Amino acid sequence: MEGALVRLRLVLAYQGTRFHGWQLQAGDRTVQGVLEQALAVLAGVPVRAVGSGRTDAGVHALGQTVHVDVPRNRAGLPWRRALNALLPDDVAVVSASLAPEGFHARFGAVCKTYAYTLWTEPEFVWPQRRPFVWACGPVDRAVMEEAALEFTGTRDFAAMQNAGTAIATTVRTVFSIAPSPGASPFETVWRFTADGFLKQMVRNMVGCLVAAGKGKVSPGDVRSLITEGDRTRAPATAPARGLCLESVEYGDYGHGDKRHLSDRPASGPGG
Repeated sequence: MEGALVRLRLVLAYQGTRFHGWQLQAGDRTVQGVLEQALAVLAGVPVRAVGSGRTDAGVHALGQTVHVDVPRNRAGLPWRRALNALLPDDVAVVSASLAPEGFHARFGAVCKTYAYTLWTEPEFVWPQRRPFVWACGPVDRAVMEEAALEFTGTRDFAAMQNAGTAIATTVRTVFSIAPSPGASPFETVWRFTADGFLKQMVRNMVGCLVAAGKGKVSPGDVRSLITEGDRTRAPATAPARGLCLESVEYGDYGHGDKRHLSDRPASGPGG
């Protein structure tokens, strides 16, 4: 039966507002659920969609990578157009192609980039931006950048993980954390690139950075949190609506040293 299947690589964008996250959950509307419904219609059989990782309820995506195995006799379908005709308007297939040999959407990922958007104008929020930003108010960006250095590099991020997912290790490598202008003069986008993320790790880091930017904690306090690994002392988790999975990068599938996430089969979402 395996030879009768062919693997496709999909890249999805979605607005997470009305989804209970990526992963299938009985009775809840999820991205994986609506995608698999559309896939079954086109493939003529049930199809399991394997994502690069799980995004939580309310978290958005521009570059969620997915692989699916479909019957070989359906491989030539115009998958992007056909899926988009069936999917609801808050999720879209950005690209669809035959996957390279050995491709695995989850275990083949070598790094991911999440973006978190802060709205810093205290008196109003543009209504059309409200589902995508955290209206945190004024913050000291310089202090936030100093605090962000405490998260950069290979660290044990136990203090930045929310409970709920079994994992082999809480050590991750954060390659960069960088702010940039957003879609309006009132926004700043913080991008986090790492070899993997723990459950709600990005949102917890953002909570710390905003607390630092408001003078509630110092960069030294952030350093102590990481060193001591005490989640109970960390600032509150940032809201899901400001978070977006922007991109997932993949390496050479023939070399194990490129598959950094493959030894973390229980790793959770960064959202």
